[in-house]
Amino acid sequence: MGMLAKIRRMHLRDGLSIREVSRRAGLSRNTVRQWLRQEGVTEPKYPKRETASAVDAWAEHLASALKADQHRPVRDRRTVKMLFEQICALGYAGSYARVTRWVRGWRAEQDAAPRRAAFVPMSFELGDAFQFDWSCEYVFVGGLRRRLEVAHTKLASSRAFWLTAYPTQGHEMLFDAHARAFQALGGVPRRGVYDNMKTAVDKVGIGKQRSVNARFQAMCSHYLFEPEFCNPASGWEKGIVEKNVQDRRRQVWREASERRWPDLATLNTWLAERCRACWAETAHPEWPALTVADVLQEEQARLMPCPKPFDGYVEQPVRVSATALVHFQRNRYSVPTRHVNAVLSLRAYPDTLVLVADGVEVARHTRSFERDLTFYDWQHYIPLVQIKPGALRNGAPFKAMPEVLQTLQRHLLRHAGGDRVMAQVLAAVPVHGLEAVLVAAEIALEAGRPSAEHVLNVLARLKDGAPSLDELRALMQPAPALKEEPRADVQRYHTLRTPQETRS
Repeated sequence: MGMLAKIRRMHLRDGLSIREVSRRAGLSRNTVRQWLRQEGVTEPKYPKRETASAVDAWAEHLASALKADQHRPVRDRRTVKMLFEQICALGYAGSYARVTRWVRGWRAEQDAAPRRAAFVPMSFELGDAFQFDWSCEYVFVGGLRRRLEVAHTKLASSRAFWLTAYPTQGHEMLFDAHARAFQALGGVPRRGVYDNMKTAVDKVGIGKQRSVNARFQAMCSHYLFEPEFCNPASGWEKGIVEKNVQDRRRQVWREASERRWPDLATLNTWLAERCRACWAETAHPEWPALTVADVLQEEQARLMPCPKPFDGYVEQPVRVSATALVHFQRNRYSVPTRHVNAVLSLRAYPDTLVLVADGVEVARHTRSFERDLTFYDWQHYIPLVQIKPGALRNGAPFKAMPEVLQTLQRHLLRHAGGDRVMAQVLAAVPVHGLEAVLVAAEIALEAGRPSAEHVLNVLARLKDGAPSLDELRALMQPAPALKEEPRADVQRYHTLRTPQETRS
């Protein structure tokens, strides 16, 4: 456009000939003449010269790979170097620079393409709704790099959020995440917005019809909020919590991934502190003069009161094996031997397993997410060793007994019938309590010749109330040593007599 205007000024305004204009502009006379004859004032455009490139034969392959990566998480997308190595393995003989230039141009075309999707900005009243979503994060827990499922709960109005990390996305994790979030946020909103996660929706129907999971519906009924589910593949309908996932990765999880955590409980404690710190540091997007913590304080007055936590366990029947073990997620847990071959109810919590028989709890274990492990409670097998005392010598559950009882067992097994004697000692645990038996065993060991009679005698004295538990522990303390031996001086006794007694 600038050259055309210059030519027109030189010829039409200054009166220069076409030859002179051609010489000054550096263009041919035919070009100058053609430009001056055209009616419009638009500089003509010439088609770009197209040259064959070694990448052209692989353009379709690269384009399909880049389109597929658009639907993957950012961490799983292939770099240009990875794409270059793939087509080289298929026979590409060009340079890496040509591939990078082609990919750069393809991405520029995608960015310049018109976006057909349009969205309406959303606005929520205080206390109206919260949004929930899961994300996958990787951190070092217990010395190993582990994949964690993180529950994100975010209030749609105040933008206050809560994060809790779990090993999986089970129902019990979902229920616990809601209980923790509502407790931390100070109340329950009237609506909850979810995607169609399997722990909440059993079947997606037409439109907004959903077949909601019974346990999830029970939780919603407990907290009195109404669940709403997005359309399939429509994450923008809960865009507030979707953006929260991205923001927290840059703000919270970047710091968490650089540290080492001894266990999941420590990590969740740190996440709770970090969430509250972010509330005070982050400005509200709609009211920049206020922080998220300030708006949350206003929203808490509009929230429904938080009831007691929902008893969010997952229950399933389990059969007890002949070794008094139940199987759950490729691990084994012990129960009292009187329930052998019975069917019990196992209630799974995020960190605890509870076994129930006829509505009564019979065993409780800390839940493990490792594989192929066995967890014993040696007290479950005490009634059985009364019948089979020989199992004490190599019984796997009794390797977890306190060190005092193991020492007593080693002393007793040196003699004939020591296993029966040890079984008598263990039989006192359900009657007198573990702490009393431990004290009695320590006193028996201090005597030098431990026996069941000695232990039971001490326990009987405890039961009768003659000495207290502290007094029995005091008996174990060594006698104080004298720093100076006493002298045999009989004259000292004369000092006890009065002067009248001395004269008489």
